[in-house]
Amino acid sequence: ARTGADESGPMIYDSSAFVLPLPPGHRFPVAKYARLAERVAGLAAPLVRVPDAATERELGRAHDPAYVEAVSRGTLDERAQRRIGFPWSTAMVERSRRSAGATLAACRSAVDRGLGINLAGGTHHAHRAHGEGYCVFNDAAVAARAMQAEGLATRVLVVDLDVHQGDGTASIFAGDPDVTTLSIHGRRNFPFRKRASTIDVELDDGTGDDAYLATLATVLPRAIDRARPDLAIYLAGADPFRGDRLGRLALGKAGLADRDRMVLDRLAALGIPVAIAMAGGYADDVDDIVDIHLATVAIALERAGALPRARATMPAC
Repeated sequence: ARTGADESGPMIYDSSAFVLPLPPGHRFPVAKYARLAERVAGLAAPLVRVPDAATERELGRAHDPAYVEAVSRGTLDERAQRRIGFPWSTAMVERSRRSAGATLAACRSAVDRGLGINLAGGTHHAHRAHGEGYCVFNDAAVAARAMQAEGLATRVLVVDLDVHQGDGTASIFAGDPDVTTLSIHGRRNFPFRKRASTIDVELDDGTGDDAYLATLATVLPRAIDRARPDLAIYLAGADPFRGDRLGRLALGKAGLADRDRMVLDRLAALGIPVAIAMAGGYADDVDDIVDIHLATVAIALERAGALPRARATMPAC
């Protein structure tokens, strides 16, 4: 079937073949990745690629090499593994490395083609020397450091619109004048000990579309002016959705799509390449999460001229 996507367009990276094995009843909705990949294939199959795994050298630019080694060998102590929230396995390690590699590949696509997309990622609770909150390696930090090391970007802006604060990203880049971190998140949500991003905006429980978008319209230009970035990494979390069981905010699907348009249009108007990661989403109905992420992908591809129009079905609820 003809998708309308052109192989010369921006690259989309799918690591769903590298399955994260979880015990029955685990509350992390791992099924969302395969469902999203299937729907994206129907939208833009020629653009989809399998990412390489991030190397130990690439991981070690953002993380303590001793932590990387402990994760890889399975020698984290029980407390450290419990803090991550996933049981250790070689498959968990490979999945985490591929997801980090996907954001790095998306950044390379962004610099080359204006846009790149990781259908996973957004693991912003991983700190330099420990993982936390379902995050093993911090893909945005790994990617940003690699791009700097390779001379492909110097100044990076991380736009984190997951409902939870990007504490790991904030801590890794603390004091770094070349990386600006913007986090708009729930005031009373995890993590309960916040770290200082370059710009933090805390929202009250129940914040809806209008208030959220007004806040973003004010803060995003300020972050861009502060960053003067060569590259932006956008964490497009699905968890500000009103139906998210871990979210506490009250955005609808239409409001989240307007959020994506605002971010992408602003960056495009300034000629700033952008790599997108999906970040969190914990709605009871996995299809709600997939709807939101698919809309993000479709809007991005449309804005990049890779699709004639956004073809995602997006119920306005």
